[in-house]
Order: sequence, then structure tokens, then C-alpha cells
Amino acid sequence: MGFFSLLEVASMPVIQVLIISLVGAFLATDRCKLFPVEARNSMNKVVFVIFAPALMFANLAQTVTLQDMISWWFMPVNMGLTFLIGGILGWMVVKILKPPPYLEGLIVATSSSGNMGNLPIILVPAICDEDKSPFGNRSVCRTVGLSYASFSMALGGFYIWTYTFRLIKGSAMKLRDIEESEKATIKSSNSDLEADHKTQLLLGASQDKKTSVVKEETGFWRKGVDLVHEILEELLAPPTLGAIVGFFFGAVKWLRNLIIGDDAPLRIIQGTAKLLGDGTIPCMTIILGGNLIQGLRSSAVKPVVVLGIVCVRYIILPIIGIGVVKTAESFGFLPQDPLFQYVLMLQFTLPPAMNIGTMTQLYNVGQDECSVLMLWTYLIAILALTVWSTIFLHLLV
Repeated sequence: MGFFSLLEVASMPVIQVLIISLVGAFLATDRCKLFPVEARNSMNKVVFVIFAPALMFANLAQTVTLQDMISWWFMPVNMGLTFLIGGILGWMVVKILKPPPYLEGLIVATSSSGNMGNLPIILVPAICDEDKSPFGNRSVCRTVGLSYASFSMALGGFYIWTYTFRLIKGSAMKLRDIEESEKATIKSSNSDLEADHKTQLLLGASQDKKTSVVKEETGFWRKGVDLVHEILEELLAPPTLGAIVGFFFGAVKWLRNLIIGDDAPLRIIQGTAKLLGDGTIPCMTIILGGNLIQGLRSSAVKPVVVLGIVCVRYIILPIIGIGVVKTAESFGFLPQDPLFQYVLMLQFTLPPAMNIGTMTQLYNVGQDECSVLMLWTYLIAILALTVWSTIFLHLLV
């Protein structure tokens, strides 16, 4: 499979994302005025509560069985490593470049959370369909490759809606703290002008008492309870809940037979979930494009930040990915299937997850900056995916 053939295959899903983003950007322009901020927020809530959970459930219940989970056990480990290593590298980018505090979580998220969903589902079967595909029989390759990509998508959704969701939520809390501290500073400066020395002493004493009470309340036990509450809150987020239920239906055979298959009595549930889930990626991408116009006007993202994320996602992570997969193969952890190994390597090379845009919109933090980061990382992904896919194929076949 030649470089230019691979360029065509690898660029198609990325170009699709960019075209849909341009549609969203056009709808949000001052001339069109069909997609204002209020409309984007409302659509984003529908994606979060309905479309994304349906997508997670439909893909997991249909494509992943208990036997697959056992035989493909290294894929969740591999994906966890992409999030862990990417998160560490993103943290290093933050420490070196020192962006505004509310953007730190976004930078770590875009460095660690790859698009494990629509890109592999389009890219892997497309490579199988090529006449010069190195993965053997076309129909077998397509079926198996689609299963790998679907499992990758479902796992990616689970990681993204727990780990990445927590990062963006943390950024939103930082932004809220900054805004509250600024308001408190303004109020205190105004009150200082009116207050006399005696009043200040009384206020100081009362503030000391309040501080001591807060310290007592935020002890070890309180922090532990808050942590458990946050974890449960994230696990009960609609997309995560959809993934958990999908895993359960896929693993339990009699439940799976109720909704999957032409003769399944409740197949209408799976059909409805799939129909709803198909709206997830287009809606996410249109919202991202809608935010892009404002992002290009007022984004606080510096070019050096974009460069740092690009280096992490398209240079450092793919090299580490080759080492991880080859090491796992040498220890006998992987099935003897080069296509499986290709999917594992590809997970280290993907552009940032589209779900990050949904999260920033949901918490109203860094939406404009997220759109700008997505624009540049997806433009560069056209060439990066092609080059790395060529390298992976030469290493595996």
C-alpha cells in the first residue's frame, strides 16, 4: 500500500471532521446567526444526556462479548498507558509553558485523550478495503478490524468520560475560584475604604475563626468522602453509565440475545440506541465549529502551546507506542494478529478526542481555546496519521 494511497485513506475521516466543523462555523457567523451560544449550549446538553450514552451502549452491546474482553485484555491496558503517558507529557507542557490556570486541564486533556472513536472506525476498515492491504482477506479483515475499532471506541469513551471529564471539571473549578477571588478582592477593597481600625480588628478575628473551622472540616476524612463522591458522580455521568450498561449487556449472553440479532425480541432497543448514537459525532463536530469563530477572535492559546501539544501527540507518543506494543509482543501478551497490533499503535497517534469540546461547553470553560486547539491538531493529523500509519505497516508486515 503506497504512501499516497494511505494518505487518501488516512485523510478522509479527518477532512470529514474539518468540513462539518466549517458548517458549524458558518452557522455561527454574524451573517448567518443560526447557531448562537444558547443554541450550542442546548445542543451540547442533548449530546451529553442522550446521544453520547446511546452511542456507548449501542457499540459495546453489539460488538464486544465476554470472550472478546478476555482475549483482547491488553487493549484497555494499552489505552490506559496512552492516557497516563500523555497526561504526564501534558503536565510537563503546562509546567514549562505556564498557561493561565483554567487552561491547564484542557492542555493535559488534549495531550492525553485521543479520538478513539470515529477515526479508527473509519480508518481501519478503509485500510482493509484497499486492494493492496497487508492484512489478508478483505472481508475477514474488515469484520475483525471493525470489532477492534468498536472496542477501542467503547473503551475510549469510558476513559474519556471519567479521566478527561475530571480534568475539565477541575479547570472549571479553577476558573470559578479565580472569578470568586476577583469579586472578593473588589468587595474587600470597597469595604476597606469605609471601615475603621476597630471594625478591621473585629473582622480579622471573625475571619480567623472561620479559617479554623474550615480547616477542621477539610480534614482527611472529609477529603476522602469528597473524593468518593466525585468518583461516583463521574461514574454516574450519562455517557459513563451508558458504557457500563453496554459492557454488562455485551458480557452477559442472555441479555445480549435479548437485544442483538435479527430474531432478538427487544432488538428495537438496540436499533433505537444506534439511531440516537449516530447523531453524536456530527453534533459534537458542529458545536466545535460553532465555537471556532469566537475562538479565532479571542482565544488565549499561544502558538507555542499548540506546538507543545502537537509534539506530544504526533512525535513523542507514537514513538512510545511502538516501544510499548513491541515490548508487549515480545512478552507474548498480544494475539498473533498484525491488525490488532496496528490498532494498538494507532491509539498512540490519534488527534484529541472530540468529547473534550462537549465537556468544555458543558462547564463553560475554555470553549474558544478548545476549538482553536482542535482546528490545528486535526489539520496536522492529516499528514501525521499518514506518515505514522505507513511506518506501523512497515514494522508489522
